[in-house]
Amino acid sequence: MKHGIIEAIWLKRAKRGPMDAVEAAEMIVGKGLVGNANQSGRRQVTIIDAAVWELVMEELGATIEPSARRANIMVRGVNLVNSRKRILQLGDCRVRIFNETKPCERMDEVLPGLKKALYDNWGGGAFGQVINGGIVRVGAVATWEETV
Repeated sequence: MKHGIIEAIWLKRAKRGPMDAVEAAEMIVGKGLVGNANQSGRRQVTIIDAAVWELVMEELGATIEPSARRANIMVRGVNLVNSRKRILQLGDCRVRIFNETKPCERMDEVLPGLKKALYDNWGGGAFGQVINGGIVRVGAVATWEETV
C-alpha cells in the first residue's frame, strides 16, 4: 500500500479570517480541529493535494502559497479524486470523506482564474468528518483505509 504524508496544517481563526500554519493540531470526533472556525457539520476538515496545487500554480504561472486555498490539511501522495465515503488515516486520526470541496469566489480574489482551475475533478480537495480524534502532525503518514 502506498502511503502519503501530511505536508502542512492550517487553522482558520474566523470565517474569512487568516490561515495560521501549525505543526500539530488536535482533532475532535464530530467537531473538527481545535481552534478552527469551522466546527461540526459535515465539513469539519478540508484537505488538499499538494501535487494538484503545484500543477494548478504551474498552469496559471503563479507561485501562491497553498494556504490561500483555505484548506486545513495538505497531503502529498494521496489521491483525493473520487474519495467520497472513503476513510483517510492521518497519523492516528481518521476522517470520513463526504465530498469534494468546490472552490468559491474567494479563490478569484486571490488569483483570477484560480476558482475555475480548481473546480473540476476534485481540484479543490475534499472535506469530511473526524471519526477518530487525536493529534495530527506535519510529517505524519496519510493513507487510505482499505475497504473490506
